[in-house]
Amino acid sequence: MAPNTERTFISIKPDGVQQGIVGDIIKQFEQKCFHLVAMKFLHASEELLKQHYTDLKDRPFYPGLVKYMNSGPIVAMVWEVLRVVKTGRLMLGETNPADTKPGTIHGDFCIRVGRNIIHGSDSVESAQKEINL
Repeated sequence: MAPNTERTFISIKPDGVQQGIVGDIIKQFEQKCFHLVAMKFLHASEELLKQHYTDLKDRPFYPGLVKYMNSGPIVAMVWEVLRVVKTGRLMLGETNPADTKPGTIHGDFCIRVGRNIIHGSDSVESAQKEINL
């Protein structure tokens, strides 16, 4: 990793894969000059998803989230550049598509919270945990 850079974990969720917009999303990160350092297409196991979302296990939507994320393949990616976590989150937009602006991934591609196409790490610490998984 180059000096002053950081890494983030971005995953395209099953609905994003199903809609066929993986290339469109990757293109946005490439156009922002993010460096793709790892990518994997996989069907995440329930056990892996429970580890990934362990911080949400007490939330009422947790069982549905795990089921949804296990419903199809995802694209897991690691991106690297200066301030990548913050910039990546800005590119994603607000989690609720109704609250976000056009030009963000959620604003352009999503219509509801429970099926919001993409996940991005919210801190350098969570990015490291998610990348390790």
